Amino acid sequence: MNRKTQAGFTLVELIVVIVILGILAAVALPRFMGLEREARVAAVKSMGGTLLSASQMAHGICMAQNCANGAIITIEGTPVTFAQGYPNNASIAVLVQSTEGFAVAANLFTKSGATTNACTVRYNQAALAGGVVTPPTLTYPGNLIMNAANEAQINTNLHTNC
Repeated sequence: MNRKTQAGFTLVELIVVIVILGILAAVALPRFMGLEREARVAAVKSMGGTLLSASQMAHGICMAQNCANGAIITIEGTPVTFAQGYPNNASIAVLVQSTEGFAVAANLFTKSGATTNACTVRYNQAALAGGVVTPPTLTYPGNLIMNAANEAQINTNLHTNC
């Protein structure tokens, strides 16, 4: 008695597998389509946090050295100019360890690969108003300064511009 063993897949089995893969792709693809934009938005917001962190650390160095307005302090071999005890607009970029994926023009950081040139975060140096120092702020698309009241609108603008 000779028995034949199946040596491969039948055409029906292959068609069933292809149909299942097609269904999975149709369901999964839309979920991954928006991830690139989400990644750019997260990168811009992360850069904003990096700018504020670098500014605060430099502010601590300035306070420790009792620096005056306009002072230039060398931090890790790089001269940093201070305005009101914080890095000024021209110096903030040198304090950021990596600006990979961003085009930097002084205090404006634009995310590469964005759909518009408005996928940005801007560092605004500290100011003196009425004898009170206002710490540095971040401005996002729409000239919105990052705070709790503007966060939802900033997220909307970034999703639109990135």
